[in-house]
Amino acid sequence: MNERSPRHWQRFSPAERLARFAVYLAIVAAIVASARSVEIIPEFLYDAPEQMQDLLARMWPVDFAHYPEGVHAPLMETIHIASLGTLLAVLMALPIGVLAAPNLVPSRLANQFARLLLVSSRSVNSLIWALLFVAVFGPGALAGTLAIAFRSIGFVGKLFGEALEEAQRGPIEALQSVGAPWLSLLAKGYWPQVRPAFWSIVLFRWDINVRESAVLGLVGAGGIGMALDTAMNLFQWQRVATVLLAIFAVVVLAEIVVTAIRKRIL
Repeated sequence: MNERSPRHWQRFSPAERLARFAVYLAIVAAIVASARSVEIIPEFLYDAPEQMQDLLARMWPVDFAHYPEGVHAPLMETIHIASLGTLLAVLMALPIGVLAAPNLVPSRLANQFARLLLVSSRSVNSLIWALLFVAVFGPGALAGTLAIAFRSIGFVGKLFGEALEEAQRGPIEALQSVGAPWLSLLAKGYWPQVRPAFWSIVLFRWDINVRESAVLGLVGAGGIGMALDTAMNLFQWQRVATVLLAIFAVVVLAEIVVTAIRKRIL
């Protein structure tokens, strides 16, 4: 009787190992091609630490006296842009999110159209939106507010629509069994289930918008970014440090506020 040869366990089959090798090779090739197309100049990398040290030295001491007259008003404008932009985004995104939920709107055409709007909003960066609205409405806070709003529609609408799709069917079927109309299904069946997710989405998006609105001024869309751009163009590095510290403080404060509100309402 011939003895069977011992079986050796292998984690991957030869075909799987070949596929993994092909993926790794493609990643390496993509990195090499990207590095070559970016045209990185080695000389700039060698003296980068010295340039950074020189820049930090020019920023010190920080010109805090510049804050009341040159930073406070643009900083408040940035917060207003983020807040109003988030509000406009929520008002526009909620109906689109409802249309994107097939369990609420059983129309494939309406669902696909809503999803197209959401993808279109997310695919365009806020700076690009800002450039478009600056060209239409001119420089200022209006362009920044609309840029934040149109950028946020995709984020809020997508997550809100997904929350509606994941709602439990029990309460919905109970309301349908007694002949509740569509609006009652939405208000009494879906809304109580998605309300925590809705407030979480809105707060998270506002936190993101505070950060994004801080740089919109670099393209003329109002806010603290315009003060930063002016200081950089005039090589006033101590004032640049003041603006950067103000932005950092607002971002940290926004994070604290959002966390506190979430603990209270969720």
